[in-house]
Amino acid sequence: METLFTSKVFATETIQLGQTRETIVRGGRDKFALLPKAFDGIKQIGVIGWGSQGPAQAQNLRDSLAGTDIRVKIGLRAGSSSMAAARQAGFTEENGTLGEMYAVIKESDMVLLLISDAAQVEHYKEVFAALKKGAVLGLSHGFLLGHLESVGEQFPAGVNVIGVCPKGMGPSVRRLYVQGKEVNGAGINCSFAVEQDVDGRATDQALGWAVAVGAPYVFKTTLGYEYRSDIFGERGILLGAVHGAAEALYRNFVMEKGMAEEEAFIATVENITGPLSKTISHDGIISVYNNLDAEDKKIFERMYSAAYHPAFDILMEIYDEVSCGNEIRSVVLAGRRFTRYPMGKIDGTRMWRVGEKVRAKRTGAPKVNPATAGLYCAVMMAQIDLLIEKGHCLSEVCNESVIEAVDSLNPYMHFKGVAYMVDNCSTTARLGSRKWAPRFDYNIMQQALTDFDGGKAADSSLVDAFKNHMIHAVLATVATMRPSVDISLSE
Repeated sequence: METLFTSKVFATETIQLGQTRETIVRGGRDKFALLPKAFDGIKQIGVIGWGSQGPAQAQNLRDSLAGTDIRVKIGLRAGSSSMAAARQAGFTEENGTLGEMYAVIKESDMVLLLISDAAQVEHYKEVFAALKKGAVLGLSHGFLLGHLESVGEQFPAGVNVIGVCPKGMGPSVRRLYVQGKEVNGAGINCSFAVEQDVDGRATDQALGWAVAVGAPYVFKTTLGYEYRSDIFGERGILLGAVHGAAEALYRNFVMEKGMAEEEAFIATVENITGPLSKTISHDGIISVYNNLDAEDKKIFERMYSAAYHPAFDILMEIYDEVSCGNEIRSVVLAGRRFTRYPMGKIDGTRMWRVGEKVRAKRTGAPKVNPATAGLYCAVMMAQIDLLIEKGHCLSEVCNESVIEAVDSLNPYMHFKGVAYMVDNCSTTARLGSRKWAPRFDYNIMQQALTDFDGGKAADSSLVDAFKNHMIHAVLATVATMRPSVDISLSE
C-alpha cells in the first residue's frame, strides 16, 4: 500500500520501502517552531483521560507548545482519582489547565480522546454531542472506528477526525521525550490517519500533534488499518506472543533439557530482552542469525522452522478475531466486568519469581541462545508476513512487529518483568496479552518444541525465505529514523 501525502507546514520526503513508496515527516525539536502554523485556529487542546497515553501526550504537548498561545488542558471525570496525578504533573484548576471532562470538550478547539477504549464505546455519543462546531477530534487508536463500523454508526459530520498513534506505551512516549531534551529526534514513532477532513487542514493538524508528542518519524496509515495492526500486534509479538513463547521455552529448558532455573531464565527472557532486542533494534533481525557460529545457526534454523507455522496459525486467528470485531466486543464486555472482577497478576509463576533473582544479580548481557533466537525471530517474522499479506504499509509492519517491541516494550520487561511491561499499556493491550499468551504457550509447546526436541530437520525453503526476506532491507532504511537515544529505565 502506497501512503503518499503532502503538507503545507512540514517538509516531507518520500522513501522507498520494498516495492512501495511512502511519504514521511521527520520530527524533532527543530520543528517545534512550526507547531503554531500546524495548529492554526486552535487555541485550546483538550486532552481527555489520564491512562497510559494521556499523561505522556499531555505533558509532551505542553512542553512542545511552551511560549505559544495554545493551551493544553486536561479533562477528567468529576471526582476522578486521576485528578491528583494530573495536578502533580502541573495541570491545575487554578492555572486553567484542568477541568471536568465534558466542560473541557465543549470549550476545546481540538479534543484528544485518550480515555480507555471501553470507556470510549460507553461515552462516545455524549462526547460527540459536546464537541464544538468545527472542532478537531483526535484519537490515538482506531478502536472507536472499529466499534462504529460494527454498529453501523459514523463520526459526527462537520468535524475533522484524525488519528495520531504512538508506536509505544505511554510511559515510553514521555520517557524518551524527556531523555531527548538535549537530543533532537528522541521519541516514539507515530502513525497518523485522517478519517474526516472538512476544511483541508486535518493532515497538518495530525502532523503537528505527532511532532509535538516527540515522534522522530511520522508515517501515514488509516484508522482501519491502525486498529487492526495495533490490537493484533499487542496480542502477538509485542505482548501476548513474547510472554507465551518465553513461558513455553523456559519450562522446556528446565523440564526437558535439565537446565537450572536461573540458567533457563537467562536463556529465555534475558536473551529476548537483552542481546536479541539490542541487536534487532540497531542492526535488524537478520543480524541475529548472521552473528551466530555455524553450529548455532543449525540450531536456529531448526527452531525457526519448527516455530514459524504454529505461530502463524495463532496470529492468523488473532487477525481474523480483530477484523470481524470479536476482540473489540471482548474488550467492551470486559470493561463492564472490571468493577467486580479486576485483572489479576500475570507474573506469579515460577519463572517470573526466578526472574526477580536473576535481575538482582545481573552483571551483563548473556550469550545468545540459538534456540531462543530461532523461536523469537520465527514469531516476529510470522507477524511481519501476515501484516504484509493483509496489505499494511511497511512502516506500520515494521513498527507494529519490530520497533515497538525492541525499543519500547521489551525494555520494560527487562527492567521489572512481564507484568511491568504489560500493565503499563492500555486496558485493551493488557486484556489481549492475558487472553492470547496462553494460546501461544500451548501451541509452541505442543507443536514447535515437540518437533524441535524430536530432531525434525530444518525446512530449507523456510530458512531461505527468512534469509532473503525484503524486510531486512526495509528495516535497514527505517533504522535510520529510529529514536536518537535508547530508552533508559531506572527506579
